[in-house]
Amino acid sequence: MVMGTGQRRTKRGVPEGLWMSCPDCKATLYTKDVEQAQNVCPQCGHHFYISARRRLDSLLDQGSLEEWFTDVRPKDPLEFVDRKAYKDRLRAEQKKTDLNDAIVCGRGFIRGRPLAVCVTDSAFSMGSMGSVVGEMLVRSIERAIDLSLPIVIVSASGGGARMQEGILSLMQMAKVSAALGRLSRAGGLYISVLTNPTMGGVAASFASLGDICLAEPRALIGFAGPRTIWATVRIELPKGFQTSEFLLEHGFVDRIVSRHDMRGEISRIFDYCGK
Repeated sequence: MVMGTGQRRTKRGVPEGLWMSCPDCKATLYTKDVEQAQNVCPQCGHHFYISARRRLDSLLDQGSLEEWFTDVRPKDPLEFVDRKAYKDRLRAEQKKTDLNDAIVCGRGFIRGRPLAVCVTDSAFSMGSMGSVVGEMLVRSIERAIDLSLPIVIVSASGGGARMQEGILSLMQMAKVSAALGRLSRAGGLYISVLTNPTMGGVAASFASLGDICLAEPRALIGFAGPRTIWATVRIELPKGFQTSEFLLEHGFVDRIVSRHDMRGEISRIFDYCGK
């Protein structure tokens, strides 16, 4: 458009990030509407990624989180290097997510009911389980036993055990599972919440051991993903295999719960179990 001074006004574009597309229904969505709906598509209910801290805000009573073990940080005991040194990857992930590692733990309240809670974050190294994730889970479980609290663990791990830490990462599967065994013997309640994705060593250990296992809709849950299975053994998986709905049908999870309803569902379970 030509202005009166003879200068040409620059055409205004759409600001970046104002709109987003839903991968399921392909609808074009106003980003703020999705954020206000807890990162759930208002058209089809697709559950987008949500950070650990935002998930805690949506689950817990406002301002009730007492965060635990904030001084625990990952190290590089194997001095692992692939295309990039592991210590450099850690620094980059910490800067990107503002987390020490792929987990946030603490004590809070859901509708006035106290609990211990741990949430992994797939934005940090795909939510993979290294020594810090395992250690913080075990410490949280042991503190839940000491305080007679139920514990909720929300899993969002697309990376399983963290390969850069080798056997130190793999041993966390048994370590956390043993701690959950102690919780069970002490009469504690463990609710496992499976989100997209929950894969690898996480799915093969603590994420599958809940007294009650809840899952968000259409979450990818399993050990090896469809692409990995096809690449290794050339087997075409059944339609919907490793989704929440498939696993519910086959008895792997107890209930599928929308993110909007998760807070209420957990509080009802606490009431039912007398916690």
